[in-house]
Amino acid sequence: MQRTRWFWLICLGTGIIPFHTALAEEPAPSLAPYYEWQVTNYAIDEPLGGLTGDAERGKAIAGNQSRGNCLACHLLPIPEEEFFGNLGPPLIGIGARQSVGMIRLHVVDQSRFNPETVMPGYYRPPQQLHRVAKGLKGRTWLTAQEIEDVVAYLASLK
Repeated sequence: MQRTRWFWLICLGTGIIPFHTALAEEPAPSLAPYYEWQVTNYAIDEPLGGLTGDAERGKAIAGNQSRGNCLACHLLPIPEEEFFGNLGPPLIGIGARQSVGMIRLHVVDQSRFNPETVMPGYYRPPQQLHRVAKGLKGRTWLTAQEIEDVVAYLASLK
């Protein structure tokens, strides 16, 4: 059985356009542990849960429409992905422009930099999330390991 996931594509000048993609039925993910994090000087300096990220896994997550989907809004150096958005800034060279801690905070909760952002908070505290589907309550968008993988990938973009 296939499910359909709906996305909203925000096009500058044309408004919001709904589109969907069929996804294979997959079991609900188990509840991963949530690790508290602390912001200091616009950065989360300590890796979530003391985990170590893997840049190759992070690249896969960033390009995956069902997980990070960073390409929906950002240009990334992923040549096999020909479509990308331009709503957010290009992330090519982000590792040379920002510290690892700042990159981590951008991915965890972009609203700490810009309260009006449309970027999801990929690791906001679950109790702060509203209007969450019943099967997803108590979960973050990405796990702590996935966050650290994406951070490792973005930090490698020098």
